[in-house]
Amino acid sequence: MRVGSMTHQKGLFISFEGVDGSGKSTQARMLYDHLRSIGYPVTLTREPGDWSEGRKLRDILLNGDLKHGKTELFLFLADRCENLSQVIIPSLSRGEVVLCDRYTDSTLAYQCFGRGFNLEEVESLFCWSGFPVPDITLLLSISQEESLSRMKGRGTSDRLESDLSLMSKVSLGFRSLSDRYPDRICILDGEGNPDKVFSRVLEAVERIFW
Repeated sequence: MRVGSMTHQKGLFISFEGVDGSGKSTQARMLYDHLRSIGYPVTLTREPGDWSEGRKLRDILLNGDLKHGKTELFLFLADRCENLSQVIIPSLSRGEVVLCDRYTDSTLAYQCFGRGFNLEEVESLFCWSGFPVPDITLLLSISQEESLSRMKGRGTSDRLESDLSLMSKVSLGFRSLSDRYPDRICILDGEGNPDKVFSRVLEAVERIFW
């Protein structure tokens, strides 16, 4: 999946993926702080909802009572269109490093492997929408037991996180995607303390920075 009209020429696009509780948000923030400290212009964003009016859409997606089977999919795609137009593409055009906490692979893992939609059909929507492909995707892998333990420690779960059957399918989905796109998706052990995991993140991104 390398086609799309919204291509980026100057910046560097890195996505972080993983099941809930994998630590991807923590690692994205740590990489953001590290790159800024050594002089890189960096933008950190997340999906869903990290654009001007995205909080409304995020609340509907994570907590809304959705009835139609495809509403969730299309809301995620609409959210991404706005985040790309308002945040990601402008930042890349300025030559910045963009770190995105969840992106297209989450849609494939949750909607295709989790909900059962056809993978090729959903990817064709990505292409039709012109979604750029990340230069590298860091997939943080943890056991289901560790995921449940970390989510329990948070004390709250959204509509997606509370569906354990879905989470199991999503985890398998991410693994399948890493097999499908081995040149882009880099699997990292997400277990251990954040500093230890971050050392693995830095090692993975070295080849595209230095």
